[in-house]
Amino acid sequence: MYGLSVTLLVIDAIALITLVLLQSGKSAGLAGAISGGAEQVFGKQKARGMDAVMHKATIVTAVLFFVLTFLIGYVL
Repeated sequence: MYGLSVTLLVIDAIALITLVLLQSGKSAGLAGAISGGAEQVFGKQKARGMDAVMHKATIVTAVLFFVLTFLIGYVL
């Protein structure tokens, strides 16, 4: 059970890293916030299409990562 949990954790960590790196940037960064692009940085931008799918998949893999970490650390 412990070995299976650790294996799932490693797979989930790799998937989470991949999903985060594949997402496109949504803001102009620090330079945009300083030079007056704050309304764009702090405005609500709804993800559409593939970005929405990747955003939801990132949330699911992050929650799974924390659940598996808690399971390995405290239960097993």
